[in-house]
Amino acid sequence: MSHSVLPSKTLEPLAEHPAPLEGVGSQIVLDLYDCDTGLLDDVAHVRHSMLEAARIAGATIITDNFHRFEPWGVSGVVIIAESHIAIHCWPEHRYAALDVFTCGPMDMQAACDALIQAFGSERTRQRGFVRGELIHG
Repeated sequence: MSHSVLPSKTLEPLAEHPAPLEGVGSQIVLDLYDCDTGLLDDVAHVRHSMLEAARIAGATIITDNFHRFEPWGVSGVVIIAESHIAIHCWPEHRYAALDVFTCGPMDMQAACDALIQAFGSERTRQRGFVRGELIHG
């Protein structure tokens, strides 16, 4: 399977633009390490934790979908009016990969903090991104 890559667009230096650089969305990519294996493999716990994180963040929940794989692992997504919160769990590695994306107002850090606690993560890596950078002016 071949993957296409969109060409990069080079933005002019910000100083040449009268308005600030903004984006259409914000994203946090969150890696949870050293989690509780049983919690990562429990689809009911994963679903409850993700929905609770969305509520804590002040997001508007639209729907959700979760699936447990055999012999282990859970993937799921909470669709919110602001965008989504997604997870994929590798219980055998005590690891979960999360994506918190919003194009509206919500407390993304509160969602991340709730998820770290919900899975008993002892070590995390968090990276934030501005998505769809645009020049407004």
